[in-house]
This record gives sequence, structure tokens and C-alpha cells, in this order.
Amino acid sequence: MSLISVRDLEVRHGLLRAVRGISFDIAKGETVAFVGANGAGKTTLLRALAGAHLPLSGSVAFSGSNVTMVPSHLRVRSGIALVPEGRRLFGDLSVTENMLLGRAAHRSGNWTLDSVMEALPQLKPVRNALAKNLSGGQQQAVAIGRALMTNPALLLLDEISLGLSPAAIDLVYAAINKLIKAGTTIVLVEQNLDRAIAVADRLICMLEGSVVLEGQAKSLERVQITNAYFGLGSSRRAGGH
Repeated sequence: MSLISVRDLEVRHGLLRAVRGISFDIAKGETVAFVGANGAGKTTLLRALAGAHLPLSGSVAFSGSNVTMVPSHLRVRSGIALVPEGRRLFGDLSVTENMLLGRAAHRSGNWTLDSVMEALPQLKPVRNALAKNLSGGQQQAVAIGRALMTNPALLLLDEISLGLSPAAIDLVYAAINKLIKAGTTIVLVEQNLDRAIAVADRLICMLEGSVVLEGQAKSLERVQITNAYFGLGSSRRAGGH
């Protein structure tokens, strides 16, 4: 059974159709990357999965329950955690204090402050520092750690490499690889195609709110992905679920 199942999802910003009738399934333990140019609808889709932007129509089922109109704070309690674009940390709180906010979900699981610090070792030396004084890579690690503290069944990661240095991106993706090996189910929105292809089991390319290409990440040819990314030529689904 799919961990999350989306059917005919339509999400709008006023009159703008940001997500247009998208359907997909994600299995437990799978890593799926959504790619596409700016304005493709990727962030809106993730916010809809997290309950931060309720859809106009369609459905979202999580762990067999219909959560289509369930608000974000209740989805966190059910096991969906979003690491938003821009991190949205509390700058005047310490690293530790920011991460402890994840306990508000009241979910039991293997993720504790100690285990998160082991997964994100770059945070150990700065655990008492204020979030506003951290580097971009450290802030991104805190945002991931805060989400892990909710003990999610599904982790949504939105543009986690955006604005980071190559060295910081390496550290963030090293942490993601640890989560994948631990069996975490991940939905990743990423504009860096090389990073997305390297970690994802499956890749879904969006264009103007619609899915234009879907397939196993390692089986898709780079030209297929780039053509779909920019809306060039014909696109197709390749080995999708």
C-alpha cells in the first residue's frame, strides 16, 4: 500500500492554477524528487501535501486516511513534516531550542535530540548558538533537524540546496543519504538535477503545474529530463508507478 496517494490534485493561487490535476503514489521508504523550472508548481504541491495550502479539488490520502482538508498542524501529528524553502527558523532561539519545537507534534519514534545531532554532526559545535548567527548550511541542517524531531513518516524537503555553497550542499546531502539508508520516506523538491538524480529512486518533472515526465531516476536519460524541464519536444512517463 502507498504511504501517500494523490489523485487529480488541483491547487490555485487566486485564479492561477499552480497545480493542475496531478496524480501519483509514493511507497514507504521511497525517495521521490520533483524537479522543474521556477513556477512549475513544485513548492505549491509540497505545501498542499503538508496541509499549508488546501486544494481546490482532488484528494490526498496518507497511511490510508483521507487528509485532503486536514490542516498542517494535524498532518504533522499524523507524521508529515515539511522543511520549507527559506528554512523559517526562529533567529533569536538557539539551535537546540529550534529543534526542540519539533516535540510539539507529540509523536514517538527514534529521533531524539541526540540522534538528530548524530545525523547532523555539523550542528554539535553550534548547538547553543542563535539560529540567526549560523551559516546558510547550518541553518538548513537545523531546519531538517527540527522536522526530524517530529518523528515523521514522510519528510518533505523544499529546495534545500538553494543559496548554499557547494561545501554546505555536500553536508546537507550527506545527511539526506543517512536518512535514506535509515528507510525514511522522502519527497524532495530540487532544481539541482544532479543532486536529485543521485539520491532519488524516482523522478517526476513538472511544467506549468502538470507532470510531464516520470520515471526511475537512474533510467531516465539526461536529455529527456532537460527537455521536459524546459518544455522542449515531447515528454512521456517512463517506468512510473
